[in-house]
Amino acid sequence: MSEFPSTHNEFSSSNDPAVGGIAADRLRSIIERVERLEEERKALSGDIKDIFTEAKSAGFNVKVIRQIIRLRKQEPAEVEEQETLLDVYRLALGM
Repeated sequence: MSEFPSTHNEFSSSNDPAVGGIAADRLRSIIERVERLEEERKALSGDIKDIFTEAKSAGFNVKVIRQIIRLRKQEPAEVEEQETLLDVYRLALGM
């Protein structure tokens, strides 16, 4: 005999919080939290897009701003290593 109910109706008709070995309330809570965070992320992405639009209209180069933001997330030693390699590669290519 399978540990899982054979039909969908058996899942939905049960009032037991653990259906098919799954804690339904906990699962629902996790899914709802992720959905809420995805909605927040969507709103934040829109806000960030608006800020970049504002920066562009103020005459700033958005591509460079994105690079600076990326650099600020890195460790200083990592940034220095990348810049050194960039200089070496430029020299090697005669730039």
